[in-house]
Amino acid sequence: MTYRPTGKKKAVWSGKNAVLLIHGGAGAINPDKLEGRKEKQCLDKLRQSLIAGQKVLSSGGSSLDAVVAAVKVLEDSTLFNAGKGSCLTRSGKVEMDAAIMDGATGASGAVTGLNCVRNPITAARAVMEHSNHVLFCGRGANSFARKTARKAGLKIVDPSYFVTQKSWRDLERILKAEKEAARTGISVDALTTGASQGDGASPWFCGSHKYGTVGAVGLDDRGNLAAATSTGGTTGKDPGRVGDSPIIGAGTFADNGSCAVSATGHGEYFMRCVAAHQISVLIKHCGGDVAAAAEKVIFDSVGRAGGSGGVIVLDSLGNFATPFNTRGMFRGVLGKNGEIEVAIF
Repeated sequence: MTYRPTGKKKAVWSGKNAVLLIHGGAGAINPDKLEGRKEKQCLDKLRQSLIAGQKVLSSGGSSLDAVVAAVKVLEDSTLFNAGKGSCLTRSGKVEMDAAIMDGATGASGAVTGLNCVRNPITAARAVMEHSNHVLFCGRGANSFARKTARKAGLKIVDPSYFVTQKSWRDLERILKAEKEAARTGISVDALTTGASQGDGASPWFCGSHKYGTVGAVGLDDRGNLAAATSTGGTTGKDPGRVGDSPIIGAGTFADNGSCAVSATGHGEYFMRCVAAHQISVLIKHCGGDVAAAAEKVIFDSVGRAGGSGGVIVLDSLGNFATPFNTRGMFRGVLGKNGEIEVAIF
């Protein structure tokens, strides 16, 4: 495992012999405002996520089971913007998105606008395994989840479960900023002012921009890859807005012949670039260099278009990369030898 400086680009991790990678969002995370206790809480939760996935893999479980286990830990924590503590739309509602993909078969499942399943990633998996479809949205996603709950083992909860005092404060802050912007003529973009997305990303913690998506990519002992991504969206987003997380090929992708990818960032740009699939294509057809492919997409395709964020990428040989063009990205790596490393900057 190496830590590779890339000149004017942000330093990124890349290396070999990984079996599980996770992320908890990327953004303008300000180290000067990073409180020691909060930083420790975030790093500890990242470790817990990797340990959950490690338990699955070490017992011979599948990469699909491992990425779900890892993501569930992050969804259950209000430190990250997914599951409990998700951001609120401008109308004060929770609309969560998630996706999962099996690199061995190409099977995929995704949900958008979900508000009734404790762990949205399990609802995405239910779509993959208990329907003939790939993506359910809004009312249809919630209806499907309730109908499939017993068979798929989904935990149905009231939408109020996901809402925290902090998510309300964040929404109030955004709406207040919009009113002030309208008065002064200064533009405010809710997609990039969600500085407080997740307790770990409060304004005093991160600075100005934080994209609160969580995700995992895994490799099991049969050589199969899987990817999973889950998000609460962005504070103050318009109802019905969907980002890249549940879009197969944009924010989530897995193919044993190339790699598994989970993205975090300004979703509109990742969708326009079809970022996750573009990384896969570069690896499959342009030399197989995971780090080079991932960095090219993040710094060139996404970055030059004006977008920001990062990705975690893993291939079937255990080669991995975690490039980001933001100030930081919550992330962690589990090696084949059981070594765990987590970082923010």
